[in-house]
Amino acid sequence: MARSIQLTKQGLAKLKAELEQLRTVGRTEIAEKIRVARGYGDLSENSEYDEAKNEQAKIEARILQLEKMLENVVIIEEEGNTETVCVGVTVKVLDVDFEEELTYKVVGSAEADPLAGLISDDSPVGKALMGARVGDEVVAEAPMGELKFKILSISR
Repeated sequence: MARSIQLTKQGLAKLKAELEQLRTVGRTEIAEKIRVARGYGDLSENSEYDEAKNEQAKIEARILQLEKMLENVVIIEEEGNTETVCVGVTVKVLDVDFEEELTYKVVGSAEADPLAGLISDDSPVGKALMGARVGDEVVAEAPMGELKFKILSISR
């Protein structure tokens, strides 16, 4: 059985939009690139054609990946428990070492985007936060060393 993919409603919409864009615009654009590259002559020595075919393979692989993900989606409930950190909550923390407040939304790994404040429950920080309550201090073992956080608030 395939592993379930946890997504918020927004994350699901984003993946569906990406899939639709690749199926329509992406495939159309790459077909045109291939058509133009074929016009350059001998395909065995045509780098534009090879590049376009490689790009086509990447698009088709991503389409397949998205289709498989969407077959196994579990929507994260965005209502309910705010007693503990779990997937779907927004958590405000204090980075103890840098005395800086940070806000993260805990999401499934398919939706993670750390630069946008979306952290995976599978990431070092996400794992450390899971199950914590307001006032708790947690330590995340990250590649750059230990990160210490104090939970300030949990919301949906």
